[in-house]
Amino acid sequence: MRFLWPEMLWMLLAIPLLAGAYIYALRRKKKAAIRYASLILVRDALGKRPGWRRHLPPALFLLSMAAALLALARPATTIILPSETMTLILAMDVSRSMLAGDVAPTRISAAQAAVKTFISQMPRNIRTGIVSFAGSANVVQTPTDSREDLIAAVDRFDLQRGTATGAGLLVALSQLLPEAGIDVESQVFDSAFSFRSSESKSLDAKRKTKQAEKAFVPVPPGSYQGGAIVLLSDGRRTTGPDPLDIAKIAADRGVRVYTVGFGTLNGGEIPGFEGFSFFARLDEETLKGVASITGAEYFHAGTAADLQKVYEKLNSKFALEKRDTEISALLSGVAALFLVLAAMLSMLWFYRGAQK
Repeated sequence: MRFLWPEMLWMLLAIPLLAGAYIYALRRKKKAAIRYASLILVRDALGKRPGWRRHLPPALFLLSMAAALLALARPATTIILPSETMTLILAMDVSRSMLAGDVAPTRISAAQAAVKTFISQMPRNIRTGIVSFAGSANVVQTPTDSREDLIAAVDRFDLQRGTATGAGLLVALSQLLPEAGIDVESQVFDSAFSFRSSESKSLDAKRKTKQAEKAFVPVPPGSYQGGAIVLLSDGRRTTGPDPLDIAKIAADRGVRVYTVGFGTLNGGEIPGFEGFSFFARLDEETLKGVASITGAEYFHAGTAADLQKVYEKLNSKFALEKRDTEISALLSGVAALFLVLAAMLSMLWFYRGAQK
């Protein structure tokens, strides 16, 4: 728990002072009773002593004061709540290594089936976009809440040579934060990643990017609550920027990148491709690094069933999210409850007795 106004906590010193004043008042009352000539008269006048009951209303009053003073300090804590509307970008590896058969029937077929199930079970408050990457990165589907469009986009995956993991992550980040002015072209150094064709538009984009970079202030990793990226890859980067460098850009903007390593750790053989075979080996170290840098998690899926379980876990994460929430109202309610209870017990136990 943390406090937005911690300086108000000094007021809690009033609680022991009030407790001391109450004890002092009780002792003065006992001294005043000794002045009577006969203690029997005092006992008869007081009737049956209330015992512990006389201390309960003051104790509840002190608890009410403590809760109210804590509420003034504006406490906040991290609690799990249903997620609000957010955007999720799926960055999918569609390199030739996805033809490997170590995951039946092939990696790409198993991945497509798992992703489509993931999309169909996703909460309706989440908009989803899809980016595919091989030797280059492409936006297959801009963020939408149409499950039909997303599933159709998954079916359109086209396998290509190369694995530009960093480029895929960067394009996904630009889709998640379109107003951030992320310069994809200069990071990738490849015209295939340029979103502007004319020279005037390119200059305009560079000007806006410089303005955005000048105004940008890094935030803590994982602090962005408007969305996240899920990156699935089965191999090592062969071209494009280093995904760890792109992960730092995402981390500076608070974006979490959950990574999924797909395929057996020993690699999968791809036979009959242009007359020769090769092995596609998983780069777990890089995927773990991307997740760690951005404050997210890494998952390994060695089979189609494993991949399905991974996406089920991810679905639960996006359905419920941890959020920093101020709980001043809750403590104020507790303070009011204690105060009302103290007043009711005082009226019930002592006021009626005085009337008699």
